[in-house]
Amino acid sequence: MDQTILLSDVVSALSLALDLTEGQPMGHSIRSCMLAIRIGTQLGLDQQQLTDLYYASLLKDSGCSANSARMHQILGSDEIQGKREVKLQDWTKISLAGLNYAIRNVSPHSSALRRITKIVQVGLAQKRNNLELVSARCERGAEIARKIGFNEDTSQAIRALDEHWNGGGYPTGLAGQQIPILSRIMNASQTLEVFAAAGGPSEALRVLRERRGSWFDPEVVNAAASLEGDQELWQRVQAAGARESILALEPGRCLPASEERIDSLCEAFAGIVDAKSPFTFQHSIGVTEVAVGLAREMGLGSPKVTIIRRAALLHDIGKLGVSNAILDKPGKLTSGEWEIMKMHPVYTKKILAIITGFEEIAAVSAAHHERLDGSGYPDGMSAKELTLAARIIAVADVFQALTEKRAYRDSMSADLVLGMMATDVPAKLDADCFRALRARYQAFTGKAKTFANAAGR
Repeated sequence: MDQTILLSDVVSALSLALDLTEGQPMGHSIRSCMLAIRIGTQLGLDQQQLTDLYYASLLKDSGCSANSARMHQILGSDEIQGKREVKLQDWTKISLAGLNYAIRNVSPHSSALRRITKIVQVGLAQKRNNLELVSARCERGAEIARKIGFNEDTSQAIRALDEHWNGGGYPTGLAGQQIPILSRIMNASQTLEVFAAAGGPSEALRVLRERRGSWFDPEVVNAAASLEGDQELWQRVQAAGARESILALEPGRCLPASEERIDSLCEAFAGIVDAKSPFTFQHSIGVTEVAVGLAREMGLGSPKVTIIRRAALLHDIGKLGVSNAILDKPGKLTSGEWEIMKMHPVYTKKILAIITGFEEIAAVSAAHHERLDGSGYPDGMSAKELTLAARIIAVADVFQALTEKRAYRDSMSADLVLGMMATDVPAKLDADCFRALRARYQAFTGKAKTFANAAGR
């Protein structure tokens, strides 16, 4: 990659994947960031504070996958829909709207008696569940910000995102000025964005005023209210080109992304993906270790190995848009569920392709379910369209997936998996890549996990 890659370019694009996990239209975090920067400017934040606010807003939901499986378990339904709808609820109060939310989202496919029982159980455990879910999300988000290399103010802003001015928020019940100013702004700006998208700026500001002094810092609400008549701002927020606007809004000097920073981002988002389901724990890391091992076995140079490593880390980023009701389903998927599953490489490509310098990474990542005979998805690509890098990741993905436990089957031994894969060579899987896989495996005896780890060394 010869061209300079900007940190804001990478982070803003990857934030689109976080929006999917939260059930929001792609661009929610970007639009929230635009509003946060304007509110922060109104409040007189200095340039460093605005920079921290900028990146914390884009990464505010980076811990969102950490509670996906648990929320699915609590609701007994599609947690992405649950997350999307809860954004429009005042979940701190008992209300008719809250009851309707529970009726729509708690065990919707169970019998009436089981649903009523489950709704009562969820209601009685609401505070405990809220603490568990928000704590997992916020603590993980703060950890990811540190891992990527952001400062502690950015990390703490993410950690305290769901604290409320009156002390009724989570994870630690901070109140008033105890809550970092960046968190106070972000909580208001994300709420503003969600309600503006649903009902327009006036409705969004009505909600902020209604929760002034309970959820939100009164000064932050006043600063937000001053933006109501700024038609240019709202047009930019709601425009299709919001991402271009946010790139131009980066406070101060645009920060280049070093090679080390890009690797940290890729590793962090691989972890976000893998955290979504207990059945995919370390899947992206495992695919990466195997793929890098194959690339080296086949004598590829460092630049190509770098492409393969980053593509492997990010290959499943689109799965953040697939509900755990599908990912963790113990039985066979319905045709409709399968169609949703098949969309994940589409999302992967859409997210990665907009990053300058990531064009090859996007293409390679999105092709991990394509097959040489054209029987794969999402595009039914054929052998002549699939690069060596794409073929390597496809082989690594199959191997890693089959040696991992899934909700519908147990894990399989590496020997059994290699035998199964051999039947798809060379029609579906590349023969040279498979030979490299078998050679690599034969060099390392033991369990599949040991082989996967060794393959990346």
